[in-house]
Amino acid sequence: MPNPDTNSSPPGPQRADPGPTPGPKPWRTEGLRSGEPQPPRQRWTTLALWAIGYLVVFGLLTMQDRQSGPQAVSYTEFKAQVKAANVREAFARGSTIEGVLKTPAPLPDQQASNYQQFRTERPTFAADDLLRELSASGTVVRAKPVVQERGFLINVLASMAPLLLLFGFYAFVLRRQSKGLGGLLGGGMRKPVDPETVRVTFADVAGIDEVKAEISEVVDFLRDPEKYRRVGARAPKGVLLAGAPGTGKTLLARATAGEANVPFFSASASEFIEMIVGVGASRVRELFAEARKVAPAIIFIDEIDTIGRSRAGARAIGGHDEREQTLNQILTEMDGFSGSEGVVVLAATNRPDVLDAALLRPGRFDRTIMVHPPDQKGRAAILRVHTRTVAVREDVDLDGIASATPGMTGADLANLVNEAALLAARRGQTAVTPRDFTDALEKVQLGAARNLVMPQEERRRTAYHEAGHALLGMLQPGADPVRKVSIIPRGRALGVTLSTPETDRYGYDANYLRGRIIGALGGMAAEQEVFDVLTTGAESDLEGATRIARSMVGRWGMSPRIGAVSVLPAEGDPRMAGVSDGLLDAVDEEVHRISEECLSEARRLLRDNRHKLDAIVERLLERETLDEAEVYEVAGIPRKARETPEPAPEPVSAR
Repeated sequence: MPNPDTNSSPPGPQRADPGPTPGPKPWRTEGLRSGEPQPPRQRWTTLALWAIGYLVVFGLLTMQDRQSGPQAVSYTEFKAQVKAANVREAFARGSTIEGVLKTPAPLPDQQASNYQQFRTERPTFAADDLLRELSASGTVVRAKPVVQERGFLINVLASMAPLLLLFGFYAFVLRRQSKGLGGLLGGGMRKPVDPETVRVTFADVAGIDEVKAEISEVVDFLRDPEKYRRVGARAPKGVLLAGAPGTGKTLLARATAGEANVPFFSASASEFIEMIVGVGASRVRELFAEARKVAPAIIFIDEIDTIGRSRAGARAIGGHDEREQTLNQILTEMDGFSGSEGVVVLAATNRPDVLDAALLRPGRFDRTIMVHPPDQKGRAAILRVHTRTVAVREDVDLDGIASATPGMTGADLANLVNEAALLAARRGQTAVTPRDFTDALEKVQLGAARNLVMPQEERRRTAYHEAGHALLGMLQPGADPVRKVSIIPRGRALGVTLSTPETDRYGYDANYLRGRIIGALGGMAAEQEVFDVLTTGAESDLEGATRIARSMVGRWGMSPRIGAVSVLPAEGDPRMAGVSDGLLDAVDEEVHRISEECLSEARRLLRDNRHKLDAIVERLLERETLDEAEVYEVAGIPRKARETPEPAPEPVSAR
């Protein structure tokens, strides 16, 4: 399954008008906040702010225009400059005279300020022959003004420029706000996928045949809805795909649309929720309206638990108006389906247990399809799908790789194939070899090797730690076979022991789980028996062993003292469910008892088989890594084929 599933926490709501939605009106207007008229007081405040801004900008431009224009002088000053033959150009319009001096002259009342362009008014009672005087002083008398004045149209545009700037700035802010808030006005949410461009069909989905069989009815309805209408049948309005991350829920939804050859609208639930209350509901209305226009169609909402969490009970923490409004709108839209519109809603979630009951009732999401991790046969089919576009050598055993990868999802297998292809390309090969797959599987399961030089004493203690894990895994009846033991530092661990099952299993008994605890404590027990010390290398082992023991006692009823009682919920405080402190103390005592008994048993087994432990350590110090055949040979333990081999929930033990 090439595409793994991929959640964000929305910001808190703020009550505000999300603004007008561009384009056509939504299909349904109940509860629509956009488009309402502004209150008169708010409207007058906005107009007043615009008017003040306009006056300020216009005044500044006017002052600048006046400061850069001709200097107003008295007629007496002008006559003095004419008498001094200092006027270079002059122009008259009525009694107004403008001109330019040959040399800047100081203003009579401001000796520190000079002027060169001037403007003056000629008195009506003046009887001088001004034209003769100007001609005598060599002044050029022009018919056009020395300083060109703007025309009427330019003056109108200049006076409107501040207002246009304000409108432009307001539009710019709105557009930036719309983009910054993820499409405040409803844009950028719908992502219709053209089936002619993206051809994902059921042929690209492998390993979940039972799920494809369940959803094929939806495909058949979208292809031939008339067949169902003739007998009065109604297609399911909604289908909920639930499963672990990476199991291919999103890919399955796309393949359903591709198989039916209908438009596919994809949206993540987190895209509906924004800071502004009411935006999510508006987006839901718009999305469903668009899907109805091109019906038959499929609407896919990924990670629906983001907005569809239960609104009551212990899981409801506080309130979120925007999330609840968006959820209510989805419920309302799905209620509006008549069953003959040809619109089917698919949704995906990793947490179906936290969804609101209103989503899961008949008439909304009529079906819940669980998408589980694939079994061995499914993993082999998935590997064949992913290697269709990868050059793989003929001697690569995909069935063998599938048997060595229990619990892996489609996304994990896609990553494994890609890692193997990267290794082959890095090594300059033209095809992926079995060695590339083996190295890629080690990297995925054990982590990348680190270049770390350890002191000899630390290296020897690490070898005993990993040998303790491996030996107890081989000695425990019904335990998973040991696949690899290594003292090469990988990831955060100084050494790794890998145990994986032969085939798949879905239930575990108490003896098997106690064996898992004994194997997990093998490294700690080996350090105590050989060196009589406790180190921090057993941290992850203790966490895993304690988790198994606590589940045995508090969840699976495997303690005679506690009995067939489920004490520890999957999440939350057990006291909220009515569990008493005394019962919780008893659970802790039982967990401690099981852990101590398993540790004592691990130390006893290592004491009785000390020569096998030393042999594994010596070979580890020599080779650093031992595969399955080598470690069984060194320990002298026959490798028996198991009749009912089963997977372990946590196959890796790391120091």
